[in-house]
This record gives sequence, C-alpha cells and structure tokens, in this order.
Amino acid sequence: MAALDKSNTAWWALRIGLGVGPIIAGLDKYFNKLADWQMYLSPLATKVVPVTPATFMHIVGVVEIIAGIVVLTRFTKFGAYLVMAWLLGIAINLLTTGMFYDLAVRDVEIAVGAFALAQLSAAREERVQTS
Repeated sequence: MAALDKSNTAWWALRIGLGVGPIIAGLDKYFNKLADWQMYLSPLATKVVPVTPATFMHIVGVVEIIAGIVVLTRFTKFGAYLVMAWLLGIAINLLTTGMFYDLAVRDVEIAVGAFALAQLSAAREERVQTS
C-alpha cells in the first residue's frame, strides 16, 4: 500500500506541475513578464512560419494553455504525451538557434517528467479497470 501512496503522490506532483506550468508559460506569451519569448524562436522557424514572431508566440501560448488544461482533466495521459512532444519540439527549436543549449536540456528533462506522468496515468487506468 505504501508504494501505491508514493506513486499517487508522484502522479499528483507531476500532474499539477505539468498542468500549471504550461498554462503560466502560455499566458505569459501575451505579457512577456517571465521572458522575451520571441528571442527563443529559431531563425529557421521565423523563415518557415508565415506569421510574425509575436503572432506565432500568441499561437504557441494558446497551445500551451490547452495542453496544460488537458493534463489537469481526466485526459491526463494524453495531455502528458502532448506536453512531452511539445517540449521536445521546443528543445529542437532551441538547439537550432545555436544558443540556449541549457534550456534545451532543461526542456528535454521536463519532457521525461511528462513521459513519467503518462506512464503513471496508464498504470492508474489499469488499476481502475482491474478493480
């Protein structure tokens, strides 16, 4: 029973962190209080994206808010995989800037946490189905 309690605690910690974090970052794409988000956009991306960097960051903000909300709903497993994929995409973008390698590593590590949340969510679903 103690192992179940610990996995439940880990699930809640990851769920809250990976749900609230993207919502805060997504909202800040409109206010730029935490960072000047446009500076993290790769020059390669600015060539490919058909909108201004500011507009693109607003779109990114919406996606991040939605991803965070999905993590906090009953679709946690799907949301966790979404956040994981999103963070890996951000890490690739950061690597193509030729700078911000530390942030790319951080985002990959957070993506691993999102993967762990998805796996814990799958285990929870299996326990519910077998009981």
